[in-house]
Amino acid sequence: MHTLILGGARSGKSRHAELLAQQSGAEVRYIATCVPGDAEMAERVAHHRARRPAEWAVIEEPIALGSLLRREADTTRFLLVDCLTLWLSNLLCHRDPHCFARERQSLLDALSTLPGTVLFVSNEVGQGIVPMGELSRRFVDEAGRLHQDIAACVPRVIFTIAGIAVPVKPPR
Repeated sequence: MHTLILGGARSGKSRHAELLAQQSGAEVRYIATCVPGDAEMAERVAHHRARRPAEWAVIEEPIALGSLLRREADTTRFLLVDCLTLWLSNLLCHRDPHCFARERQSLLDALSTLPGTVLFVSNEVGQGIVPMGELSRRFVDEAGRLHQDIAACVPRVIFTIAGIAVPVKPPR
């Protein structure tokens, strides 16, 4: 079952996603979208790496997420994508101005055809004030639109807050 897990920074969304992956009993492939650009982000990546089971395959893909999911999805696998908002940042800041639209559509086109289980982790950033900068406003807007589009395609959406996973769209 495909799932979207949303939450704020340090809400427990990645930990909950990892728990679901462990409980699945399936072969887990952890898809990391982060490109650490500084020491602080590298430390965050190391923290995530340290708590993951060693047997999980890790695939780093900062741009071509839709293509990767098409290649890796299988009925025997659990794909954990962490996280969509970092992926979105990579697209919005890409030197190719068409990269964002192309890769976003590629992901959405792939979603309904993917076998197995795909779990997306993403930051909910639209609950605060409107950012002052143009790029920041575009990021918040595009994240919100992406979340809505993915939530419409997946049977389950979970919101995490203070380490508690709250079903928003329980599977039917």
